[in-house]
Amino acid sequence: MVEIAAIILAAGRSSRFDAGPQETKLAAPLFGKPLVRHAAEAALASRARPILIVTGHAAPKVEAALADLDLILIANPDYRTGLSSSLKAGIRALPETVAGAVILLADMPRISGELIDRLIETFETPVEPPLAVTPVRAGSIGNPVLIGRRLFDSVAHLEGDHGARRLIEAAGHAVLKCPVDDDAIAIDIDTKDALSSLEGRPYGRRDPAGV
Repeated sequence: MVEIAAIILAAGRSSRFDAGPQETKLAAPLFGKPLVRHAAEAALASRARPILIVTGHAAPKVEAALADLDLILIANPDYRTGLSSSLKAGIRALPETVAGAVILLADMPRISGELIDRLIETFETPVEPPLAVTPVRAGSIGNPVLIGRRLFDSVAHLEGDHGARRLIEAAGHAVLKCPVDDDAIAIDIDTKDALSSLEGRPYGRRDPAGV
């Protein structure tokens, strides 16, 4: 089996959440635990190792929410410049032994360890590893994505709020798609209303429409 890491991007300012200048949505409670713990525990439940989490805005609060978890904390002092700076920080911190990394967004609480493992298994299937693997539901690409080591150098050229999606779009047919049958890959928490709405919805509910 190849070695695949996980990078959780948790440095953003939560501007749409209206959490206050020293606060972060990632510390807001969801189903009895801080929002950021959902993504972290999903990564820990998968075979991805090591697991890095990139912090920036309100880093002490994010780190306190994860204090007892086996994660590697990566500080991103440039988080104000956009998502790309956090992705760069995470990629730079990876050991040379990893063949790829699953890129998770810290505000996507319904991602599971099983889904992460499916992405890794899809990456391993061909003789020649793909440049990346994306989850797809009903024809739409979601998150998290897995990027192979051959794309790591390209991350250095990203700027602003552009993440791995731009690299994946440029890779074209060298990207494998991993079909999924629920909407977890499209659910993120940007606002307090979104958080409240998700709390009122049974955790793990599947969309009857399927793929």
